[in-house]
Amino acid sequence: MQSFRKEIENKLVERDIINLENKISLYYQGKIDEARFKSLRLACGIYGQRQFGVQMVRIKLPYGKVSSEQLHRIAEVSDKYSRGRLHITTRQDIQIHHVSLDRTPELWAELEKDEITLREACGNTVRNITASETAGIDPNEPFDVSPYAHAVFEFFLRNPICQEMGRKFKISFSGTDDDSALSFMHDLGFIAKLKEGNRGFKIMLAGGLGSQPRQADVMYEFVEEDKIIPVIEAVLRVFDRYGERTIRTRARLKFLIKEIGLASFVSLVDEEQKALSNQSYKIDTANFDKEIILPEIKIPLVKIEDTTAYDLWKEANVFPQKQQGFFAIGIKVHLGDFYTDKARLLANLIKKYAANELRLSLRQNMLIRHVKEELLPFFYTELHKLGFAEAGYNSAVDITACPGTDTCNLAIASSTGITKELEKVLTNEYPHFKTNKDITIKISGCMNSCGQHSMAHIGFQGMSINSGNLVAPALQVLLGGGIVGNGKGRFSDKVIKIPSKRGPEALRYLLNDFETSRKDKETFLSYYDRKQENYFYRLLKPLANTSNLKQSDFIDWGSDVQYLKTVGVGECAGVVIDLVGTLFFESEENIQHAKESLKLSQFSDSVYYAYKSMVNTAKALLLTKGEKTNTQAGIISQFEKLFSDKITLETQFSKFVYQIKNNEPSKEFTTKYIQDAQLFYNKVTAYRTKILSNENNQQT
Repeated sequence: MQSFRKEIENKLVERDIINLENKISLYYQGKIDEARFKSLRLACGIYGQRQFGVQMVRIKLPYGKVSSEQLHRIAEVSDKYSRGRLHITTRQDIQIHHVSLDRTPELWAELEKDEITLREACGNTVRNITASETAGIDPNEPFDVSPYAHAVFEFFLRNPICQEMGRKFKISFSGTDDDSALSFMHDLGFIAKLKEGNRGFKIMLAGGLGSQPRQADVMYEFVEEDKIIPVIEAVLRVFDRYGERTIRTRARLKFLIKEIGLASFVSLVDEEQKALSNQSYKIDTANFDKEIILPEIKIPLVKIEDTTAYDLWKEANVFPQKQQGFFAIGIKVHLGDFYTDKARLLANLIKKYAANELRLSLRQNMLIRHVKEELLPFFYTELHKLGFAEAGYNSAVDITACPGTDTCNLAIASSTGITKELEKVLTNEYPHFKTNKDITIKISGCMNSCGQHSMAHIGFQGMSINSGNLVAPALQVLLGGGIVGNGKGRFSDKVIKIPSKRGPEALRYLLNDFETSRKDKETFLSYYDRKQENYFYRLLKPLANTSNLKQSDFIDWGSDVQYLKTVGVGECAGVVIDLVGTLFFESEENIQHAKESLKLSQFSDSVYYAYKSMVNTAKALLLTKGEKTNTQAGIISQFEKLFSDKITLETQFSKFVYQIKNNEPSKEFTTKYIQDAQLFYNKVTAYRTKILSNENNQQT
């Protein structure tokens, strides 16, 4: 590996990258457990692929904001360490694939030259903070949510309370009641509100997609802007303590709310207030409130050859901003994939002729902001050269899809292959849908809903279907999902399963029926509600017949070989195998982190590291007895029950640990709490050593 240490100015970043480099070395030497290493690399944005020996690297881009300089840097890194392809995700990240593991520290160091991180892009962490891509320019927004999304990103990056939770945690910010950032399907969703002229947010709690979608609850109708970070911190603390940690499929926040109820959860959140690092947290919006100043340039003269195509592009892809005289241009990115050569030219374009800013969208597209009206013909011409002027941004022809079997371990059937076929159908047979913003089509390669199929008007989920002794790729058709607004959404009904090769015909059935059966100006969802699920089951049932499959039906889209259902091990969170020695080692590390944070006067962080040390230490001893360790709260109560007569403390173990809830994180309390954690660790390890010694003596 090349030396990158002298080039990193931020010492925290340097420590992260050097730690990754060291752990990779230990892993190659067989000195670190594979499951433990997996947890570490996931927290560094490094995700295993379906292809052996290479990694996907996820680049964390808060609320999808990218400058020209950052896009150039990402393109350079992709060319140097990968294959020059960039993939936009439904969480406004960029992913690059086929990266060698031992080169990931160098790659990360290169990105950090333009303040781009991989930290916590994957793993059991707070994932990328998403937001409406129109935040800051939407004429209907009460205020710009961008600075709030940015503040949340900065506050919780490397924060000890959310480094190894039971599962991942997703947060979004919507600029208006249209809820374009999908608050209803997030662990925490924020919708901008004004109350008596004061800024604040409606807060939605514990939504989610996956195999068991859940509509988020209203946690608070209105919370002042300086209270949102304390609320998030309290929610994360409660989730970290009470959330499931052993059964991965039950470990998201939505399952904890289902188990204990919303009222009980909110009560636990309220109990955390005293222990928070900040009772209020003022968010500085100054950098986002600045006047838009564009470079002084001569407007290039261009001639539009096809005025019909230009007018369609303007209607479908361009809209006015709240800033008078400025427009935003949407770029429809097929499958979310684009290449570094075009990325560089686009980066040059926005720097010279716009305000040097792109926003990536939740629908895997790009949005150019702050374009003067007189420059629209020039931008159309330049984007057309790059293949970025296709009409249909955020329309029915703009299909969202996950990578599917192209790279993902969990995918059952191709999502990109069927997407290409469906887009051909839409472009060739339904071109008028390029301006239809009413219908969304989304596709996922499995039940996990990375392509958000379970909230689509028309959704497809990759599956398999049996036909005699053979297995064919299949699609489950889902209908009736969508955004209602103001924190409410709809999840799609699972209507019928059909062979994948009949997907295009299924889309024709649906669109033809919609166009012939809809009432005047009736929306797709109103049409669906009027007709009801069984109508669509009967409509599509002829396509579900598997007795007449042809040989081509057993070959998935985008493939030329017979379909074989292969599902690997998922990496979305990376649950860690609990080994006693590893847990004791981590307890020591956490005590050391606590002491380092104390020196920096980061008292709340220090207290939480000490708390984690106590929980890990107790968990290690419980594992020696074969006890369940599903939640932190369960670990604390179980340890008190089994070991209170063996590990003597100044008070009950639960009171000893839960000092964290009952005390403000002052310097005095923090110092005492670290000492308590060290004392507890010493007592437990001494007890463990004594037990092992006795066992050895008995054996001899």
